[in-house]
Amino acid sequence: MSVSDDPTREKADIPMDISTRLAYENAYLAHENTRMSWVRTALGMISFGFTIAKFFDLVREKQGAHATLLDPPTVGVLMIVIGLVALAFSSVQQGRAVKTLRQQCPSLPAVSVAGTTAASIFLLGILALLGALLR
Repeated sequence: MSVSDDPTREKADIPMDISTRLAYENAYLAHENTRMSWVRTALGMISFGFTIAKFFDLVREKQGAHATLLDPPTVGVLMIVIGLVALAFSSVQQGRAVKTLRQQCPSLPAVSVAGTTAASIFLLGILALLGALLR
């Protein structure tokens, strides 16, 4: 029985050939790209929702219109919430996928730039939500 056939040997102990390592890095970068796409989508929803909420608050102040169930500021707040929820769910999903990749290839980067960006945009979205709710 050779050393490579030993079932007790860890996968991390076996050196990876360059094509396998590059395949894992390519998959990792694809996940980073997908996360950044979700960040762009969430940022668009958050900023557009905040703009709608604030713009129609100003219109309401000038014209004295009364609020309805789904008035534009409410739609704006809902857009902010949907953007935040989408960003949170996509971050969890991407985190699980990258964790699986790191189990197979531990030399992948430990810090995700897209993850850090997602966390920053999430905090910005929370501030936008508070700003829209505390009119």
